[in-house]
Amino acid sequence: MLQAVPSSSELDDVVDTTDRMRAGIESVVTGRPDLVRTTLAVLLAEGHILLEDVPGVGKTTLAKAVARTIDCPVGRIQFTPDLLPSDLTGVNIFRTQTHEFEFRPGPVFAHVVIGDEINRASPKTQSALLECMQEAQATVDGRTYPLPRPFLVVATQNPVEMEGTYPLPEAQRDRFMARLTVGYPSVESELDMLDLQETSDPLDQLRPVTDAEAVARLIGTTRRLFAAPAVKRYVVDLVTATRQDHGLRLGASPRAAIQLLRAAKSVAAMDGRDHVLPDDVQRLAEPVLAHRLLPSTESRLSGRSTSDIVADIVERTPLPVPASLTATASRARRAIG
Repeated sequence: MLQAVPSSSELDDVVDTTDRMRAGIESVVTGRPDLVRTTLAVLLAEGHILLEDVPGVGKTTLAKAVARTIDCPVGRIQFTPDLLPSDLTGVNIFRTQTHEFEFRPGPVFAHVVIGDEINRASPKTQSALLECMQEAQATVDGRTYPLPRPFLVVATQNPVEMEGTYPLPEAQRDRFMARLTVGYPSVESELDMLDLQETSDPLDQLRPVTDAEAVARLIGTTRRLFAAPAVKRYVVDLVTATRQDHGLRLGASPRAAIQLLRAAKSVAAMDGRDHVLPDDVQRLAEPVLAHRLLPSTESRLSGRSTSDIVADIVERTPLPVPASLTATASRARRAIG
């Protein structure tokens, strides 16, 4: 059954809210508009973000800025080698007054969870997030507790070759909708940064522009965007190509295809469109797919990264025929309306 596409007023709400969020975040994280835009797209797709780069380039600042634009509970976790799974999910404490156990929730019981340097914790602790990220729930001592919705994890990690880091398990990397690289700012952006932070921290002036209830409504609006069968087939073709590429020993999962389409819908909604274009899918293919792939030995020895392989796959995968996209969208709107 076809679901009604969002109305123009609903799309205007998405554009207005994300524009205000983007302006707030860019007042703190200068010179990286594409990074901020993709971050907000993942938020609207109800995904999770992995920010990877060397220390000091603004990964944690970006995560904090996203959290501060939303008026909602925020959890902060500083991952360390001695961190325990119960430090994330919470513990049951015995109360002598009542002779009963009382559950004390951990920092994951928040709408936005900032995980700083996630790959400095042991794999056991990292895996404690798996259930939370996929099912929006946490199980403690055999009892399952639902997490608030929307639920967004913004995790930062240093490159795995740096001292004191553990590589994330493949299953956990697959839970992150997108991996983003912050990178060094341009000279002009770094000069602006010095001016902004010379006497104060711009994070202190950042105020919420929306709340969790409004974000949940925007997520619902985004989910209803129309994606033509040809666009869905294009998503599947890209994901299938990763499983057949000789430069990879592990391709993208079906979860990757679902999340790529959801992220593409978010980008389309932020542009004020009620339908997805192949350009939206292409724009997000690298951040959504590359971190899930494992290169072959030959690719590693030749210095070919998974991002390079995804770029090659996008270039050689045929695009949907424009006429079929237009005809399908028109028929769908007539059937819905």
